[in-house]
Amino acid sequence: MHALSALKHLFLLTALGWLGCRPAAAIDIRRPEVKDFIAHMADTSSFKTHQLRKLLKNAQTQPTIIAAMDRPAEKAKPWFEYRPIFITERRIREGADFWVAHRQALDQASVRSGVAPEYLAAILGVETYYGRLTGSYRVLDALATLAFDYPARAKFFRDELEQFLLLTRDSGIDALSVKGSYAGAMGAPQFMPSNYRRFAVDADADGHVDLWANWPDVCASVGNYFKEHGWNSGEPVLSEASVAADKAADMDGRKLALNETVSSLHAKGVSFDSSLPDDAPALLIAVDDTDGVHWRVGYNNFYVITRYNHSALYAMAVFELAAAVKQRVLQNDAAAPLSSGTAQ
Repeated sequence: MHALSALKHLFLLTALGWLGCRPAAAIDIRRPEVKDFIAHMADTSSFKTHQLRKLLKNAQTQPTIIAAMDRPAEKAKPWFEYRPIFITERRIREGADFWVAHRQALDQASVRSGVAPEYLAAILGVETYYGRLTGSYRVLDALATLAFDYPARAKFFRDELEQFLLLTRDSGIDALSVKGSYAGAMGAPQFMPSNYRRFAVDADADGHVDLWANWPDVCASVGNYFKEHGWNSGEPVLSEASVAADKAADMDGRKLALNETVSSLHAKGVSFDSSLPDDAPALLIAVDDTDGVHWRVGYNNFYVITRYNHSALYAMAVFELAAAVKQRVLQNDAAAPLSSGTAQ
């Protein structure tokens, strides 16, 4: 059994290495699944068949994208390795700088959505380093690769490819030049095409939504995403918790579901402080640190963050970065009058 597992592991590594070395190749529009996709879009979206064929002829399948899909950091790393990627002095400092530079956009988006500005900033910090790293793959290539050459999630990415083509047609975005992540996420907030079409906000009312360089649009769109997924303004996100040693073995802490309440967790022997009522939804989180498992309790707003990326690690990184950036901004604001007075 162990030998077989080792052989499978070796085969997977060899296959991924081979995929990484293969060159990009044009999508073959004669393939049955590609032809079916074109026919579907022509029938349902008022696209001309020749337009779709021309677009998809220009798409390149990228083997490196498939390799990247099979090793996301949220699945591959424990918390003590994942956290240092995002909670760094540089990301905190640049988050505070971002807040100062775009305070009005953040404040307006916060008022509009009910989401505190530090969470809007933290999402952008985790996703794209505050808009600096928005992806180097052509979105058309990424979505076509995953739609037609990644069977595990082909349906999802064919839907996203359809949404991308509709988005580019309706908004005037050049489908052949726009770039994003290896999964086809776009702009500073890394919205997938369906989310772009559904949740993006034209905050400055200039007639179009720009999630790359228009910060009122970016901040308002992230806030709207959270609001539409059930964010409760002013509520806490996460609490530190402890579990008695004799009860820890019976605790799960690995399910990403609001399947408990504040009172049910207390009844099971989980100790934590919360300002929420006893019937407030909650979930227990097992956190793998260098000295063993620690415990946290997430609430509704924590779960909402996981709707952005279905990972407790991701939501904890956003939570910690938000707190650190807010603290840095408050410190800087408090020091500003003193610095000004000293200069005089």
